[in-house]
Amino acid sequence: MRTEPATFDPGAVLYDPAAAKVGEYQGLAGPRALLRPLGGGREWEAEPAGLRPATDRERLDAGVRAANARARSAPPHPGDLSRAPTPVPDCAACAWLADRREAARAAHDHSAATDANVLLRQHRRKEHEA
Repeated sequence: MRTEPATFDPGAVLYDPAAAKVGEYQGLAGPRALLRPLGGGREWEAEPAGLRPATDRERLDAGVRAANARARSAPPHPGDLSRAPTPVPDCAACAWLADRREAARAAHDHSAATDANVLLRQHRRKEHEA
């Protein structure tokens, strides 16, 4: 006697024991089920008969992993952009970028002054805050 695999609604959170992963059910692709990781990502195919609803613990773990991945991939906060960055004392690169900024301001070249500020912030973050 053959039993039909369970049917799931799109968006259902399921556990795939073959992949040992939790995913959001997307639908069927032929005889296989398509699942996407919580929080987005690359879909994978699974055998529908092996799928089951994820437990609360599995849902929570997958959600935390997705949130951590998003946090690690987010760019660092640029800080206060309303004020020009200050050069670090005794740093030749900082002084050079600050000089470029001042020269651009004196020439009323706002684009070049902004570029110098961006480069100075990047330099400070990379060399002085690491």
